Amino acid sequence: LSKKTDNSIYSQRFSYTGISLLSIGALIAIAIIYFNLVQDLYVLSGSILVFGVIHFVAAGCIKSGKPNVAVVNIVRDFHNMPFTMRQLAFVQFFSWFALFAMWIFTTSAVTSHLFNTIDPHSKEYSEGGALVGNLFSVYNGIAAIAAIFLPAISNAIGRKATHLIALTCGGLGLISFYFVPNPDWLWLSMTGVGIAWASILSMPYAILSGSLPPSKMGYYMGIFNFFIVIPQIIAAACLGPILRGVFNGESIFILVLGGSCMILAGAADLADKNRIIVDL
Repeated sequence: LSKKTDNSIYSQRFSYTGISLLSIGALIAIAIIYFNLVQDLYVLSGSILVFGVIHFVAAGCIKSGKPNVAVVNIVRDFHNMPFTMRQLAFVQFFSWFALFAMWIFTTSAVTSHLFNTIDPHSKEYSEGGALVGNLFSVYNGIAAIAAIFLPAISNAIGRKATHLIALTCGGLGLISFYFVPNPDWLWLSMTGVGIAWASILSMPYAILSGSLPPSKMGYYMGIFNFFIVIPQIIAAACLGPILRGVFNGESIFILVLGGSCMILAGAADLADKNRIIVDL
C-alpha cells in the first residue's frame, strides 16, 4: 500500500512538473519570436519542452503499472536530487554566467573604459586588446598556482568556505575593472579572477562528490554539467539586450554585473538547511 501511495504521489508530481515545464518552454519560444531574441534561446526552450514531455512519459508509466522502468527512475532521481546539488546549481549558474560575461565583454569594456576608444582600427584599441589577451593568460597562470593551495585551505576551513572566499575574490576582481585608475591595476584584478577560476574548476565537484550516493554518481555528475551549459545559453542570449537596453552600450557595466553574480554565487554557497556554513 505504501509503494502504491508513493507511486501515486510521484505520478501527480511528475504530471504537475510536466505541465509547468511545457508552459515555461512554450512561453520562452513565444518570447523569442515576439521580441526577436537570439536564436540560441531555442536550445533552452526545446530542452525544457523535452524535459516536460519526459515527465509526462514517466507519469504515464507509473499509471500503467510500470513504476520501475528506466525513465521513471531517471525522473525520480532528479526529483530526489540531494540538497547540496540543488544548492550548487545556483552557485554554478551565477559563477559561469559571470565567466561568460567576462569572456565575451572584457575586450570592449577595457578598450572603451580605460583606453577611451570603441574603434577597432585604432592604436588604442589594439593596445587594449593585447592587454586583455595578456590578462587572460595571467589569470590562467594564477589559477594553476592557486590550485596547489586550495586543498590545504579547504582542509583548514572547509570546502564551501574556501569556494566562498575564492568567488568573492573573483567577483571583486571583476567589479574593480570599473574603479581602477589605469590599466596597470588590472593585473591585480585578474589575480582575483584567477583564484576564482581555480576554485570553480574543482571545489563544486569536490563538494558534490561527498553528498552523492555512489550508485548514482555518474547520473548526478551528468546532470550537474547542465548547470554550466544553461548559463552559457542565457548569457549569450541576454547580455546583448542588457548591454543595449540597461547599460546604454557601456560594456564595463557587464563586468560589474558579472562580478556581482560571482559574489552572489559565493553567497548561495553558504545556504544550508540547518546551518549557514557546513564544514564538509
